Amino acid sequence: MPKKSPNETSPVAHFEQSLEELEHLVEKMETGEMSLEQSLSAYERGVGLYRQCQQALEQAELRVRLLRDPAQPDAADSFDPPGHDG
Repeated sequence: MPKKSPNETSPVAHFEQSLEELEHLVEKMETGEMSLEQSLSAYERGVGLYRQCQQALEQAELRVRLLRDPAQPDAADSFDPPGHDG
């Protein structure tokens, strides 16, 4: 089995997996078939997954900013595609 690259341990690499698990938890909770304890546990897990997804999105946004302007990665401009005048 090949070794994982350092990027695969980042939240960005696990975004889709976390999002899929979060969606599954929500579906399961919406059925109403879980006990209160199970629902609470699922909610706690969901909050953790949500935070992981948010962190992944923030890291991805920073990477895009670094690609667009390495000198000003914290610039809060809009994400217009390159060559877009407007």
